[in-house]
Amino acid sequence: MIRVAWRRSASTNSRVQHARLTAAAAFLRAERPQQNSGGHARALRRVLPLHPPGDRSPLHHHPQTACYISSSVFMSMASEGTPSIPHKHTNRLAEERSPYLLQHAHNPVDWYPWGQDAFDRAKDEDKPIFLSVGYSTCHWCHVMERESFEDEEIGKILSDNFVCIKVDREERPDVDKVYMTFVQATSGGGGWPMSVWLTPDLRPFIGGTYFPPTDHVRRPGLKTVLNRIIEQWQNNRPALESTGERILEELKKGTSVAAEPGAGPPPARDVANRCFQQLAHSYEEEYGGFRDAPKFPTPVNLMFLMSYWSVNRSTSEGVEALQMALHTLRMMALGGIHDHVAQGFHRYSTDSSWHVPHFEKMLYDQAQLAVAYITASQVSGEQLFADVAKDVLLYVSRDLSDKSGGFYSAEDADSVSATGGPEKREGAFCVWTASEVRELLPEVVEGATGGATQADIFMHHYGVKEQGNVAPEQDPHGELQGQNVLIVRYSVELTAARFGLSAERAQELLAEARGKMAEAREGRPRPHLDTKMLASWNGLMLSAYATVGAALGDKALLERAVRAGKFLREQLWDADRQTILRSCYRGDEMEVQQISPPISGFLDDYAFVVCGVLHLYEATLQTEWLQWAEELQLRQDALFWDQQGGGYFCSDPSDATVLLRLKEDQDGAEPSANSVSASNLLRLSHYCGRQEWLQRSQQLLAAFSDRLTRVPIALPEMVQALMAEHYKLQQIVICGQRDAPDTSSLLAAVHSLFLPHKLLMHTDGDADGFLRARLPVLSSMSRRGGVAAAYVCQDFTCSPPVTDPQELRRLLLDGHPERRAD
Repeated sequence: MIRVAWRRSASTNSRVQHARLTAAAAFLRAERPQQNSGGHARALRRVLPLHPPGDRSPLHHHPQTACYISSSVFMSMASEGTPSIPHKHTNRLAEERSPYLLQHAHNPVDWYPWGQDAFDRAKDEDKPIFLSVGYSTCHWCHVMERESFEDEEIGKILSDNFVCIKVDREERPDVDKVYMTFVQATSGGGGWPMSVWLTPDLRPFIGGTYFPPTDHVRRPGLKTVLNRIIEQWQNNRPALESTGERILEELKKGTSVAAEPGAGPPPARDVANRCFQQLAHSYEEEYGGFRDAPKFPTPVNLMFLMSYWSVNRSTSEGVEALQMALHTLRMMALGGIHDHVAQGFHRYSTDSSWHVPHFEKMLYDQAQLAVAYITASQVSGEQLFADVAKDVLLYVSRDLSDKSGGFYSAEDADSVSATGGPEKREGAFCVWTASEVRELLPEVVEGATGGATQADIFMHHYGVKEQGNVAPEQDPHGELQGQNVLIVRYSVELTAARFGLSAERAQELLAEARGKMAEAREGRPRPHLDTKMLASWNGLMLSAYATVGAALGDKALLERAVRAGKFLREQLWDADRQTILRSCYRGDEMEVQQISPPISGFLDDYAFVVCGVLHLYEATLQTEWLQWAEELQLRQDALFWDQQGGGYFCSDPSDATVLLRLKEDQDGAEPSANSVSASNLLRLSHYCGRQEWLQRSQQLLAAFSDRLTRVPIALPEMVQALMAEHYKLQQIVICGQRDAPDTSSLLAAVHSLFLPHKLLMHTDGDADGFLRARLPVLSSMSRRGGVAAAYVCQDFTCSPPVTDPQELRRLLLDGHPERRAD
């Protein structure tokens, strides 16, 4: 069922399937090697089922994973490596700022960045283009670099016969999406590194993912593939070009997303119920999550489940949805996917119990998980969830923050071992031997049973074993042999009882031990840090700081949110051109740098920043952020809206170098920009009094109606927007002096609750001219007897004002979304 949700309609189109055989399997049939030793599956680790590239699954990403794609000639894998030293070669990527491109600046390959210079050369010399796409924390990207792109012979073949273009998929998601769609359609799967061969006019004719340098078993190596393409380009070029053209035309048809004329959004209750049922079917009950292994955090699923509960609290389905979300979040917090020493979450778990992770840390995961955990805290009242939300933001503030206010993209999984040697290892920065723990925590704990040391208590609580606690099947390359990944095995109360201590004392000892280990870990060689700052992911992180800061009433977090908002406006918004910039970079002197010309923002940049700015307004009540959100939304509409079919294109449809006009139809590792935009439009229609944005939100939902109806599990974020449109937004208007204690108390009551369909606004006379100019009804609302008052409204038909925070809380809790919808 989930597999269906991941498949684009194009990949099931019979004509594309026929083209898949033509372009992939048949292309290399004559050159398929027949080897019998070792087997590439064994050499490249275990084989797992396909996952969507949006999930950055282990097929594409984990250094201990590989996946055979259906055509049997391509494989998908991925993560990070080391640039060659010393620099015998330097190519034009040395002038770039992307960490990923810079990692390839000294290959013996004549690399170009994506751009007109490369396109012109390909046309002038009539050469095919070799396009290689990856990202800087991608392990298998750098395996391919070490094996192939640092190889002098392969470098010469590439440079002499192709125009070679290297793309950072995080810088240019538009390019990545187009050619990944082609690779998925023609090979049955996809991932990074992605390798695609194009005509000089950028039309793909063959593609895959990772290639070994030489032939393995029934799988061709890169040299074989290159030589075969050179021969076919010279002798059979028309067939190559016509096949690629045919596939491209089928993809244009198969990836089309458009509303039927006059159609409206699909029925929200039916779609939400089906989404819940599909998630429940894939739910793994023992440890939570949505399949046995590998397991991804999937915050979009968890947020949907909590939103579904909010409108189905009295039903067994609603209770089950909440239990699924909370149990998953709880088990993740206890598991090894959660960094117990230095905070934050790793990318995913390689096992079903959330124990052994792929150790990479991505900014977008931290952002979405911080929101999911604070939401769980609001729903359940459990302190654990609030603590984890703060824990995530502590990690981001310390390790992923730039002094300008921006946020870096990622921290790698691999690093050099503290024991020495040039080889990078998965998790080396994060794992521990039992002897290391004993050496760091030797003190005998007064009053503990049997003269236990702090190490004994810590090792018991976190499952540390003398021989290591990583099962061999989780470590086929032996990188974690004898090592321990910390995982909470007992509650603090049980650990305390085991050693005859009070729970408070055990808690203190464990916290002290974690501090000592964090200090020791700082002495280890750090993993690679991708210091690229992306508008989209910074928008997600802005939402996290604003949401968590507001829920906890934490001024430091709110101040950090404001700094992030200012960073986006000052560094990634070109006010003269009215354009968001995709990225900026940390310079050698720690300054913010930009490339020339800068990359203009894509749909996800606008959607995620608008969402973050709206959260920032609700957290600070400063209308300057609402004004900017309106400005950004207007620009997004002008650039990306599809006037004919509804919905937004992922990139500027006028860009002739982007061959497919795609609309992302999956909420994966990140929510799709259309899903977020559906909510943004709905919210802004109320804030700005723009009825056309409400209609546009409905048109967007109608465009995705088929997908929402058939496989809503593919779009849980969009299902939430559909629910909000159906159940109606509840306006909460606070009238009072913004920083006065009575106003703050009312706001704290609102922020303490999970209200997915709320719209919070503040008014206090002339101080909020932006809102009053757009919503004249606010002029009739005021304080009561000089005291701050709250109005709870639907379509600005309001209940009597309340001044008591507890009364406001009860009023909000007693609201029935079903009744509002009716």
